[in-house]
Amino acid sequence: MFESYCIKFVFKPRYMNIKAYIPNFITLLNLLSGCFALVFVAQNQFYYAFFFVSLGIFFDFFDGFFARLFKVQSPLGVQLDSLADMVTSGAVPGFVMYQLLFNYLNSGGVEVTNYMSLAYVLPLFGFVITLGSCYRLAKFNIDTRQTDSFIGLPTPANALFILSIPLIIDSTSIEGVRELLTNPYVLMGITIVSAYILNAEIPLFSLKMKGFSWQKSKIQFIFLLLAMVLLVGFKILGLPLVILLYILLSIVQNKMTA
Repeated sequence: MFESYCIKFVFKPRYMNIKAYIPNFITLLNLLSGCFALVFVAQNQFYYAFFFVSLGIFFDFFDGFFARLFKVQSPLGVQLDSLADMVTSGAVPGFVMYQLLFNYLNSGGVEVTNYMSLAYVLPLFGFVITLGSCYRLAKFNIDTRQTDSFIGLPTPANALFILSIPLIIDSTSIEGVRELLTNPYVLMGITIVSAYILNAEIPLFSLKMKGFSWQKSKIQFIFLLLAMVLLVGFKILGLPLVILLYILLSIVQNKMTA
């Protein structure tokens, strides 16, 4: 009897502590993925950057799920999640837009040595996406309306949209699309819209599932199914359509529950 009590006293708390660390470890994997993505963006290796951002978002998708599953939600986990997202879904897309603007503003083959020239200054405008992402993440942490849904486009969805741009440019055979997406003014326009929609008062459903119940996560299952169809059918060109689908499904859900 005494031995049984000792085993329960010694081992159960340690087991519970291990479970408490699992969600935070997953969150740190999200952050690490974002760091790797930054390295590849600096080298203009956008496909690898897209892969690591997608991997980071995958980890971000499940850290909260396991925290709820193990009932180990904590204020530390909330802060870690936002800090990791700030890198993977905030710093990385801003850096991608900077690189795109820099590449196309300096594509004439002439080395620019004046660091105050527009060719150097204008690309910095891409980091408006990072500022918008930071504001959105900070607002999310204190906005009590966003417990089960989002107000404004989530930073992971926005990050995937921005990172899809160089991939579309590289893969599309439609010349008009390539010319459009390599126009610096169009890219700056996308930057402004991106920062705005991140913080717009548009109710959008959460991408994080509350378990595997159809009733509780019906809209998420429908979205994932249709998203896979679009991505299989259109490949990388389907990604902006997936973001549009997300917004449209949210509007439909809002109308049905109004």
